[in-house]
Amino acid sequence: GQRDPKNSKGKMSSYAFFMQTCREEHNKHPDASLSFLAFSKRCSERWKTMSAEEKGKCEDMVKVDKARYEREMKTHIPPQGETEKKFKDSNTPKRPPSAFFLFCSEYRPEHPGLSMGDVVKKLGETWNDTAADDKQPYEKKAVKLKEKYQKDIAPDAAKKGSRQEEEDEEDEEDEEEKEYEEDEDDDE
Repeated sequence: GQRDPKNSKGKMSSYAFFMQTCREEHNKHPDASLSFLAFSKRCSERWKTMSAEEKGKCEDMVKVDKARYEREMKTHIPPQGETEKKFKDSNTPKRPPSAFFLFCSEYRPEHPGLSMGDVVKKLGETWNDTAADDKQPYEKKAVKLKEKYQKDIAPDAAKKGSRQEEEDEEDEEDEEEKEYEEDEDDDE
């Protein structure tokens, strides 16, 4: 997907600016070919060893870019069909964990020292090897938590629903008003 030129490009991080300058330097030497992975690793190592002063140059570029982004966003109009990002209500209850996640929360401490990915892989294997009878307590607890969650969000859903109904009624009234006004104009 090509980006629409009318749309603002996002803000860039200092590391992204650093990578951009590395790419420009690398492109000055077309005979030196590097795979993307090798190039990225080399840039990453260089970034880690840079002084705060050197990184400061990239931070300055970020400040300038942030000002550009904020300027563009003042006049930005999202394309038709796209909606603004909806933020979650902080009072909305969290979705309940599945039976597998309940199982994981109980068995996670049994694997200290392993990376998160390895732990999840091990837990997944253990869960798949677990007999249905042994999974039962987790599944029952998950069902209970889901039922509680459904009860907790029911009032929120009702509020949203009633707000939507009010808006729909207002829209219908506006339509009827327009039709009435048009009929009045036709009679004259």
